[in-house]
Amino acid sequence: MERRKTRPVFKGKVQVGGGAPVSVQSMTKTHTEDVEATVRQIHELEALGCDIIRVAVPTMEAAKAIGPIKKQIALPLVADIHFDHHLALESIAQGADCVRLNPGNLRRRAEVEAVVRAAKDADISVRVGVNSGSIRRRGRQQGAEEPDLAQLMTDAAVEYAGLIESLGLRHIVLSLKASDVPTTIAAYRAAAKRCDYPLHLGVTAAGPIESATIKSAIGIGGLLAEGIGDTIRVSLTGPPHEEVRLGHEILQALELEPGGPHIISCPTCGRCQIDLVSLVAEVKRKMPNVEVPLTVAVMGCVVNGPGEAAQADVGIAGGKGFGFVFRGGTKLRKVPEEELADELIREIESILRKR
Repeated sequence: MERRKTRPVFKGKVQVGGGAPVSVQSMTKTHTEDVEATVRQIHELEALGCDIIRVAVPTMEAAKAIGPIKKQIALPLVADIHFDHHLALESIAQGADCVRLNPGNLRRRAEVEAVVRAAKDADISVRVGVNSGSIRRRGRQQGAEEPDLAQLMTDAAVEYAGLIESLGLRHIVLSLKASDVPTTIAAYRAAAKRCDYPLHLGVTAAGPIESATIKSAIGIGGLLAEGIGDTIRVSLTGPPHEEVRLGHEILQALELEPGGPHIISCPTCGRCQIDLVSLVAEVKRKMPNVEVPLTVAVMGCVVNGPGEAAQADVGIAGGKGFGFVFRGGTKLRKVPEEELADELIREIESILRKR
């Protein structure tokens, strides 16, 4: 897919836009002033593949904690600012790599100018982060149509970014997040047509993991499939570790990053005569942890399994008490059901040794 052309913006050493790979972000769920807990969580997220981390800065104590945190981490750190521009100024002084400003609650020009001057002096970037909950619908005349929320979000983001750029700072990233997918997609599409700023994709307040997975896969994945988006954050209620995992899974599903072995498996039907759910879980547990793209099929039917999964590099198809190991749709050998997972892993390891 052809990616939308955007200007390059750096958050620390990580490039966003300008043709760089799509990066995965997350946000700590700790109290930022608890430096030890925040640093520990950032290290955990980095180990999972997080590229950029954001921390909440609701108080001056949290802003002052950014300095001690920065000394102990390698990831670029974004300070999330709302309402009080003094928090942004202190975060910049403490070494934040980027500040997120919300046009919905930080609107006074003099305050924006002060933050922009500090960001320019520190040579850091600004994310203009609009969300649907902070956009005010202006009064309308009687008989006029209700303003379109996606358009209001786009106008707010682009106009705010234009103000920042007019003050001499070009290192700007936009985000336009709604809690519903259609508004989110419409806002990002509109912004993509109006500017060359890199876009930070996400669906805000997406909910617990079940709903967040679906909303993010459709919203973030749909936009990426259109070539829109330069960095992503999956928002969910719960620990941030799943945000990083789901972010990478979205990128791998769209082949925007290679990833490692992944499993395809059939939904099962009346032909299935093995415990496919347990078999898939066993294969997943024993899968080699390598960053080599490999499609592994676990099918429940020896009649259609190899044919339906012919695109897989390797796979197994179960029968009643036995199954077949196959490659590229061609059966290799018949093995007892209890040995299927181990035989599949041995075949995978054989393939990996030759790559």
